[in-house]
Amino acid sequence: MQLLQQSGRELPDRRAVGPVVWMQAVIDALCELSSRDPLTGLSNRRQFELALASEIDRVARAGEPALVLMIDVDHFKTVNDTHGHSAGDLVLKGVAQALQECIRPMDTLARFGGEEFAMILPNCPPSFGLTVAERVRNKVQNRAVAISAGQQVHVTVSIGGAFAPQWVRSSAPLWIERADQQLYRAKAEGRNCACLEQPTVSLVSAEEKGLLFGTSQFPEFE
Repeated sequence: MQLLQQSGRELPDRRAVGPVVWMQAVIDALCELSSRDPLTGLSNRRQFELALASEIDRVARAGEPALVLMIDVDHFKTVNDTHGHSAGDLVLKGVAQALQECIRPMDTLARFGGEEFAMILPNCPPSFGLTVAERVRNKVQNRAVAISAGQQVHVTVSIGGAFAPQWVRSSAPLWIERADQQLYRAKAEGRNCACLEQPTVSLVSAEEKGLLFGTSQFPEFE
């Protein structure tokens, strides 16, 4: 029961609502728990990949632009080595809060793993992509994270972004790989910057061409 309380859901009194309603509440709490990162409360990697697959299908059908951002905390090991892992956890929570202030209700924000976060931004035109990424970068850079009484730290992030090929049914690994390539470029350029793949020069891979006329990842909507 203590594990279920971590989901953030209030379980009703079993005697008041009956066993069926109570059991459904337990199931809902377990589902919530399985989709959330326990430290930050954000979506976890599994939930992010499910949302990404859904967005890929939507882009292939509607042709609307969509952007994925991979966000990595710069020099996070130094934070842990200097201030300890408890301080590192507080920094991750602080970064998560800053990122949450940058998203719309339709967006997906997740802790991808370790000190890396990820965003799915549906209906984000290429002309706004860099502006959005820079807003995210500045929000984190300007956030002071309290790690002890009277002590604060500031961290920065490197960001890589890639747009989904419109009208093409790509795959989650391919889309993430493209964003990761831009993240590596941001780190190579000195960190604390954002690099986005421009859709005008994006190439559709052979694998994506093969998926173009493939079956939907969501056959129930066929």
